[in-house]
Amino acid sequence: MTKNEVIITNETGLHARPAANLVGLCKKFKSKITITNSSNNQNCNAKSILSVLAGGFSKGVNICIEADGEDEQIAINEVSTYIKELVE
Repeated sequence: MTKNEVIITNETGLHARPAANLVGLCKKFKSKITITNSSNNQNCNAKSILSVLAGGFSKGVNICIEADGEDEQIAINEVSTYIKELVE
């Protein structure tokens, strides 16, 4: 299992469009990917749009991304980069 922590800097957080794009990105990977909101300790399946939207990922929230599987390192890198560079 690989982990990384990232702070959401996007003004609007992970609302519908960026959440859908994140889920699409995560579905490319075979690894199980979980995102945890540090402010409410809610774990979300990063491959489920409903789970991500229910996570309450707003600006300034510190999140922990965890991936477990054969492509976990690539998944962590790409998901972390997506969240860090998100601007809407």
